[in-house]
Amino acid sequence: MEFLSSLFYFIIVIGILIVVHEFGHFIAARMMKIRVDIFSVGMGYRLFGWNKINGFSFGPLEKDWDGKGHTDYRLSIFPIGGYVKIAGMVDESLDTDFVNQEPQPWEFRTKNVFQKTFVISAGVIMNALLTVAIFSGIILSEGEQLKATTTVGYVEKNSFAEKTGFKYNDRVISVNGENVSTWNDFVYGISLKDFGKDKSVLVEREGSNINLKIDASSLVKTMAGEKALGLFPAQSAVVIGAVESLKPADKAGIKQGDTVSAINGEQISSYLQMVSILRSHKEKPVAFEWKRGTQYFSDSIIPSDEGLIGIAISQLYTGEIIHKKYNIFEATGKGIQESISAVGLFAGSIGQIISGTIHVKQALGGPIMIAKTASDQAKMGIIYFLHFMALLSITLAIINILPFPALDGGHLVFIWIEGIFRREIPLKVKLAFQQIGFFLLILLMAFVIYNDIVR
Repeated sequence: MEFLSSLFYFIIVIGILIVVHEFGHFIAARMMKIRVDIFSVGMGYRLFGWNKINGFSFGPLEKDWDGKGHTDYRLSIFPIGGYVKIAGMVDESLDTDFVNQEPQPWEFRTKNVFQKTFVISAGVIMNALLTVAIFSGIILSEGEQLKATTTVGYVEKNSFAEKTGFKYNDRVISVNGENVSTWNDFVYGISLKDFGKDKSVLVEREGSNINLKIDASSLVKTMAGEKALGLFPAQSAVVIGAVESLKPADKAGIKQGDTVSAINGEQISSYLQMVSILRSHKEKPVAFEWKRGTQYFSDSIIPSDEGLIGIAISQLYTGEIIHKKYNIFEATGKGIQESISAVGLFAGSIGQIISGTIHVKQALGGPIMIAKTASDQAKMGIIYFLHFMALLSITLAIINILPFPALDGGHLVFIWIEGIFRREIPLKVKLAFQQIGFFLLILLMAFVIYNDIVR
């Protein structure tokens, strides 16, 4: 049953994100007066569909079917995403039948650099817009929960925050002379507001006011968000989101919803703090303390050789919350801020992988991990599920725009090279790069699926 639930939510999430992405390509192509032969929800065999020539029909169309400018809208057998077939373009299908024919004005290959760039970029743009729309919708309907504190509860070792000079129990007074009254305002003030500029943060420490300087170049490398900054508010707690069967945590009796109190006598207020302690005690016993309701528990737990104990954890703020409502314009602005912050977190994670702070195996998640997370978020509620979808959508957008063969970014590189040198890249070269790109992507997918299974 758990498998079917995960599979269902995986299909829903991936289906929506890819169809939205392909719809962006479709709309942009039509705007540029380029024919789109097929718009498919799902992949593979055509179950049924509709077009102006045949009307509604079941099964595949004739092999040499010509829509004469009309799109065949279809539902295909494998409910994983979808695709569009744009006339005169070498895409993922590697279809080159059109190459030996006279170029037509309605084909992709006859358009200028700007038009081609717009069509290729439109999928990424739609995914980014979906992220903004989801975040804005959540904020409009639910309002925003502001953490009513500016006191620092935890500073990660060797983090950007520690190097800047932040310390435990600092109370933030202002950022660049503007007073802050919530943790949300503080994080936004130092990370996203006036991005790229140096910042000055006034904090109260043991009765004295201290001015901390934030270097813009260092901040850009770190990007936005509590995790990337290594800074968490007071009254924070680490909550157990899931417990894996037969792993150390499960054997100790830890349950979903429990709160981690301490490890080896050290009070836990950040999941980064907890992960750091467990990684430094691989295959060594730690005194683990946790809370369930009003009851306290403790046991000796031995982390694995990777510093894992078989749990998923999340950060929870337990202090006073200020509920603030926004109109549609304010909510949209906040949605854009959330989206930019999500991009920053993604970029920060990539930076941590490159620097070796996070191991690749722990950072990469594939279809199994996405399915499991989607199912878990759905069980927690529609807002959590939508939030996860928004984060996945912006991640898909960023990955797709990377200059890698077979991705949208790879297509853009070809387009711009042709535009700069004013000559077309030979078809054999394009196909070779596409095939290499597909092969590497398949290898990467195999790796992340294997990694998911091992995890």
